[in-house]
Amino acid sequence: MEIRIRRALATDLPAIHGLVRELAAYERAENEFVASLEDYRRDFEAGVFEALVAEQPGQDLLGMALYYLAYSTWKGRMLYLEDFVVREAYRRHGIGQQLFDAFLREASRKECRLVKWQVLDWNEPALAFYAKNEAAIEKEWWNGKIFLEV
Repeated sequence: MEIRIRRALATDLPAIHGLVRELAAYERAENEFVASLEDYRRDFEAGVFEALVAEQPGQDLLGMALYYLAYSTWKGRMLYLEDFVVREAYRRHGIGQQLFDAFLREASRKECRLVKWQVLDWNEPALAFYAKNEAAIEKEWWNGKIFLEV
């Protein structure tokens, strides 16, 4: 299977939005997915986030890694992996590893000292993937959040 990993373009946003919807459904939270395609377009154009995509000639996007630059007061520059998904039919073909490796290279290129993400505690395939990549999965830090009306 010939796979190409590249930076996302604005024309990829509908497919990226669809992949995020698939991920939200997989995570049993599709009703919480409220960001519109217009939100994606506005924020991509403003540089709020970037993405890498996996494609195969003549097919829809097979997967993507969406990330943004953040800052750790303890470490310095950090690249935060917001969403990372491969279409279900294409999992277990090494596409996720190629995307993750490209994400890590991007973090190095941006001179980040840290990459960070979240993973659900019940997502065994993802936990196994990150363990294979020797990632530290924190269990002592709890997430906090407040939803704001826009």
